[in-house]
Amino acid sequence: MELFERFYQDVMTRSPEWVLIWLQVLVGTLSVSILFGLFRHEARAILFGTLMGMAMVIVIYGQFGFSRILGVGHILFWTPTLFYMISLQGTAAVAKTWFGRWLWLAIAVMGASLVLDYSDLIRYMLGERDVISVASL
Repeated sequence: MELFERFYQDVMTRSPEWVLIWLQVLVGTLSVSILFGLFRHEARAILFGTLMGMAMVIVIYGQFGFSRILGVGHILFWTPTLFYMISLQGTAAVAKTWFGRWLWLAIAVMGASLVLDYSDLIRYMLGERDVISVASL
């Protein structure tokens, strides 16, 4: 629990305001999978991938601190989850349902997050390995 508390503190103190707003949009959108998960097995799979990606970020944080490598946690689990979500589009079970509408939003939000994560990974691989701070963004 101490690790999560340190991570949360770093997120709150080292992230610019736009990142904090983005995190609220991201978590708010993806957490809807909990509600859909009560009725849809697809949503449970999406929730699993989402939670595993978030958990992996904490594991990586424990090893590397608050650096650009953190996005690998999302990349490892969210990339296949995103492809799964995209594969659901156009199926009869999803088309023209509230789940299908939410799925488009979740695809857009997770996809945008992965763009940022891949960008951070590239920056890390190019040598930006310092602790992230507002000034370094």
